Order: sequence, then structure tokens, then C-alpha cells
Amino acid sequence: MITVPRSEMLVEVAGALPLALLLSFVIAWVLRRLFGARLSLPLSVMTIVSLLGVSLGLFLAGWFFVGLRLWMPTALLLAAGSSLGLSFLVAGVAALLRRDGAIDVAALLEKGESDRVEFKETARWNVRDDKKDARMEQVVAKTVAAFLNSSGGTLLIGVDDDGRVHGLDRDFATLRTPDADRFELWLRDMLTASLGKNAAAMPRIRFAEVDGATVCAVRCPRAPEPVFVAQGGGTELWVRVGNSTRAFGVDEAVTYVARHFRPTLTDLLLGRR
Repeated sequence: MITVPRSEMLVEVAGALPLALLLSFVIAWVLRRLFGARLSLPLSVMTIVSLLGVSLGLFLAGWFFVGLRLWMPTALLLAAGSSLGLSFLVAGVAALLRRDGAIDVAALLEKGESDRVEFKETARWNVRDDKKDARMEQVVAKTVAAFLNSSGGTLLIGVDDDGRVHGLDRDFATLRTPDADRFELWLRDMLTASLGKNAAAMPRIRFAEVDGATVCAVRCPRAPEPVFVAQGGGTELWVRVGNSTRAFGVDEAVTYVARHFRPTLTDLLLGRR
């Protein structure tokens, strides 16, 4: 009867692998919580990055230190530190790229509305009735949802259908603090209430000065799963069809979701589905 391992190194590696994976998952989860919506990388990708950091730490321990074994404190500290350092670096770069990504508003205005671009004169103010109107907010939420449910796109707020810039002064006037920061906070809260927290975190919101007026650009990626708009006690699926935003009935929605959100190999590898 064998009581002592014939290959101790293999036994050590077998015990270390699940612990390394657990450590990587914990680090990835903590960083996802820390960075929040600023970090678009899925948990699976961050776990892989963290696991690579563990491997890098063990490599450095073996390269620079003589006689280290896998379970020695120095090796474990290098593995954990390298994992945390690499994961934080990747998360920071990803968040920075997401935050600093510019949106060329002038180019969008020049091209006009399309299946990927939509103009809205206001987000809260009813121009026809000259008053604040919650229906305007729903129009914005539906447009954002439609872009997320399609191939992505950009919503420009403060621009009429003909591409004339009016700015956000009327929308700003409805806020307690009339500025862009408060407008973005309101917009995120409104999208959270209408679309849910996950969907509301996806768009990138930027502001630009055009002809002395402030314009809000909402850049929406393609969502990995369907986004529904809460309205009247129920939910609706809105989709871009050409340069218009349309609601799909139940039968249409079922067919569209089955076809459009069918996971690809890339989606599976990145943990999107």
C-alpha cells in the first residue's frame, strides 16, 4: 500500500490548482465590485487575468529565489501579490479607456440620423407643451434600449431631428443643480428605473460644446442579453429598425431574441452568455 506520494511535485500542483483558481476568482470579484460600472470586462476574463498573475508570481519566485517550494510563504506572497497587481493594472487600464473614450459629436451631426444615430431635442422638457413631461424621459429610455438590443449606436440629446443644436438648457432648468454632472446623474437614475441596473451601466455618457450649446452624447454598445423597458406595470422590447425605434409584440420579440442574442464562440469565451 502506497502511503507516500511517488511524485510530490505533482501532488503539490494538484492541490495548488484549485486554490489558485479560488484566489483568482476572489481577486477578480473584489476588483469588479471596486470598479463597478467603470469596468466592462466580465468576471471570467478578470479571473483569467488574475490566474495569469499567480503564474507570473510563481515564475518570479522560482527564477530569483533559490530552494523555494510551492507552499513556502515567500512563494505564496509573490503569487498573491503578482495576481493582485496584474489584475489591478488591467482593470485600471480598461476603466481608463472606457472613461476617456471620446465621441466625435461633430461627425455625428454631419452624418445625420441613421440606424446607429438618433437625435432628441430634449430629455425631460416637452417642447410643444412647454413644460416638463415624463413621457420625454420614456422616449429616451426606449431609444437607449433599442440601441442596446440592436447593434449599438449613439443618442444625441439637445439636437432636433434636422440636426440643429439647441443644447440642454431647458433640461438643465428642471434639475436642482442645473449642470452636466447633475444631468448625467439624473439620466443614469432614470435608465436604472426603466431598464435595470445592468443595462443602465452599459452606455457611455459624454458632453460636448457645439456652437456655444451643451450636447449630451449617449454611446450604447450592443447588449449581451435583451434589455426590456418597464412601462405601465409591464415590460416591452424596443429595437432599432432602420432609423426608427419600434416596439416588438410578443411573437416578434421571442423570435428576435432567439436570433439576435444567439451566443457566438467569442461570447462564450468572454463569459457574455
